[in-house]
Amino acid sequence: MTTLIDRQTERARLDRMVTAVRGGESHVLVLHGPAGVGKSALLQYAQREAADLRVLRAVGIESEMELAFAGVHLLCQPLLDRLEHLPDHRREALETVFGMRAGAPPDLFLVSLAALDLLSSASENGPLLCLIDDAQWLDRASVQVFGYVGRRLLAESIGLLFGTREPGPELRGLEQMEITGLRPTDAHALLDSVTQASLDRGIRDRIVAESQGNPLALIELSYGLSRTQLAGGRGLLNAETPPGRIEESLLSRVEALSESARMLLVVAAAEPVGDPDLVLRAAERLGVSSAAGEVDELLTITDRVTFRLPLVRSAVYRAAAAEKRRAAHRVLAEVTDAETAPDRRAWHLAAASAEPDEALAAELERSAELAQARSGLAAAAAFLHRSVALTGEPSRRTNRMLAAADASLGAGHLDDARRILGSLDTATLDSAQSGRAGLLKGRVAFAAGAPATAIPLLLNAAEQLASTHPELAREACLHAWGTADVAGDRDSIVAVGRAARSLPATDSGTAMDLLLDGVALLVTEGRAAAAATLQEAAKAVARMATADVIRWGWLAQGATPAIWDIEGMRNVCTRQVRLVRDAGALQMLPYHLTALGYALTWVGDFAEAAAIMAESETVAAATRSPIPPYTRLHLLSLRGEEAETQELMKTALTNAAATGFGSAVTAAHWAGAILHNGHTRYTDAMRSALAAEERWNPFGSTWVLPELVEAASRADEIEVARDALERLVETTKPFDTDYARGLEARNRALVADETTAAELYREAVERLSRTQMRPDLARAHLLYGEWLRRRRQRVEAREQLRTAYEMFTSIGMNAFAERARRELIACGEKVRRRTIEATPGKELTEQERQIARFVRDGFTNPEIGERLFLSPRTIEWHLRNIFTKMGVNSRRQLRDVFTE
Repeated sequence: MTTLIDRQTERARLDRMVTAVRGGESHVLVLHGPAGVGKSALLQYAQREAADLRVLRAVGIESEMELAFAGVHLLCQPLLDRLEHLPDHRREALETVFGMRAGAPPDLFLVSLAALDLLSSASENGPLLCLIDDAQWLDRASVQVFGYVGRRLLAESIGLLFGTREPGPELRGLEQMEITGLRPTDAHALLDSVTQASLDRGIRDRIVAESQGNPLALIELSYGLSRTQLAGGRGLLNAETPPGRIEESLLSRVEALSESARMLLVVAAAEPVGDPDLVLRAAERLGVSSAAGEVDELLTITDRVTFRLPLVRSAVYRAAAAEKRRAAHRVLAEVTDAETAPDRRAWHLAAASAEPDEALAAELERSAELAQARSGLAAAAAFLHRSVALTGEPSRRTNRMLAAADASLGAGHLDDARRILGSLDTATLDSAQSGRAGLLKGRVAFAAGAPATAIPLLLNAAEQLASTHPELAREACLHAWGTADVAGDRDSIVAVGRAARSLPATDSGTAMDLLLDGVALLVTEGRAAAAATLQEAAKAVARMATADVIRWGWLAQGATPAIWDIEGMRNVCTRQVRLVRDAGALQMLPYHLTALGYALTWVGDFAEAAAIMAESETVAAATRSPIPPYTRLHLLSLRGEEAETQELMKTALTNAAATGFGSAVTAAHWAGAILHNGHTRYTDAMRSALAAEERWNPFGSTWVLPELVEAASRADEIEVARDALERLVETTKPFDTDYARGLEARNRALVADETTAAELYREAVERLSRTQMRPDLARAHLLYGEWLRRRRQRVEAREQLRTAYEMFTSIGMNAFAERARRELIACGEKVRRRTIEATPGKELTEQERQIARFVRDGFTNPEIGERLFLSPRTIEWHLRNIFTKMGVNSRRQLRDVFTE
């Protein structure tokens, strides 16, 4: 048992944490500080104080092998009997990563949700304290899962206590406490307690000062220095840092052991999961198992193999001669089951090899597939990278490097992917390999937020791949188009269109091939030439398979608005959200929710759009998938929210300038045009619309044209309005739908002469009435009413304006409603300014409103928790607060309030 000297502040904080967890709360704390400073001792203290709680432990193990979710497995293994209490897809996610079932690698955040649910379920039987030590050596996936769980705990009676050297970004947002060296008086007390020799005062002071109060440094120095050195001061730390000297002292203790004991330690250090059966069987084969008693001060072998000091593991492994490490891995491979753990066996064989070995490299390549299914792309990348080191033939080596880079990119490890691609010998690449490398470099650049760098790389890759790998060439063009679209770069979009037209034709009929062909035709020959292909693409997008939706859905969503089919966009996005959510592809979910919110805003369902937008922001925060505020901008501008729209526009434009994502410029200025038109600032609206059009792309720039026609016609800039109308008609004429033709008629009327304007307004109202596009229909009534009033046809004007006012008020378009009200007053009608009814639950927080809406829609607590990335017990805690604030005492009453 470790005795803590001092640490009163730290112990008091841990006491409060344990008491809170015991009382039904959840608490998370990250202890961080250098090696040897006492973090593990504090975790042991917390465990003793929590003797009446169930305690789970996971300890990070430094290893060359990336075993994704190994830490999750360590912590959650005692709870596997509760897997049956989890929703099916979450249970299956954990079973897959734990190797209990075959299947595709689950999304990281689905595993995180499953872990949260599992811990929450276990805490129903009593409070839990989870101790996670040496988190700096846990696999990245596990740290991400634990960080996610920590940020979502609230009322589950769970404590999550970390010990780590430097808290990484995965633990950002969790409460942290830095652990520093002991105060001099306490350091002296510790030194006295572990040193039998009588020390000179000056020597004691020097040891304490140079150890920087590090407890392990003090203890190890007392073991490692002779009586003469302690008395005379020779052999002290001098300029070395405590961690380095600690390791030196530990190794001196190891060197004092027998050869068999040292070899046993190397075997234990080389086994990455701490399996006692494997370690003991390997030790028996090497004839060193009898040395177990000799190493018991450094190593414990019970249900797990654990080094008493984690530094010992890394020090032993690094200090061992290369042939000793290879011998340890070789025998570990021999005792590892080739049927149940072929990937780990292959890894040990690779570590035992000092020369290129094609058979072994191929086995590692095959093992990468199993590792990916069990542990994700990061594990696959580790196997592929190791296979590269064992590959002698240059071309095969290059192909494996490209595969390793692709897996690293898919895992989100951009630096690893960039490093692998940078180490390619470009002089030896054939055209296909060069093209694949360029495609990967372009994707890495885009993922790193450098679209301007990505586009030429992708276009060059498409050109290189066109003759040998046309499918990859089309993929490169799709990536280039998506990048150019996000960048809002006219020249790049044109270049992508031309590049796509130059590729070999395909009759695959897939949504993305049709969409690429449609975009290429649109850019090079115009909308009329592209219309039929775009319409076919839109139909195909509505039928896309789940895997294609996850990969390309964010880009494919543009097919329906490209043909002015916003209702189709809503249907497509609704389906895509369902498919992505059901597949557990949570990192992609925010993008699909954002698009659905956009479509709902466009058709005037503001309440549902706001709910979807809130869910999107919740998911984005949980998955750390930053999304631009396009939907919120659109919604705020249509509502006429002056201050909020202007502030968000400013932020979006600033971010666009910093990132090069010019599509945000289009979205921001489009929102500005809508806002200014609603507030009758037509010159400002025209400027905003023109600014939005500057960042041309085939879709986004088109949608701002109705704002430009209206603003310019009202600002007496008729030529500007007519030019914009001409561009708009070019986009609507090929598509014979009520929305396209109704929008066209409304805008034609704005610049038409007296004899045709009325007919065009009536056509616009008639056509738009047959659609679900309520905001555009309301604006048609408004414009027609304004036109009639200016011609002193007050009775007819009042009819149109009254309809517009009622619609705007119902939808929530406040600025346009006020514009209609002022026109009605000008017609001689008394109209009281109507405040649009407040959304139910105005006194609730945004998260509480989301929960209340889900209750309204009949979701259970587990289902709500799944949507909001919270445990069912946290949902129950929020519901109690909601009931109190709303003055209700049942879910039925809450549903009634929100239904009304």
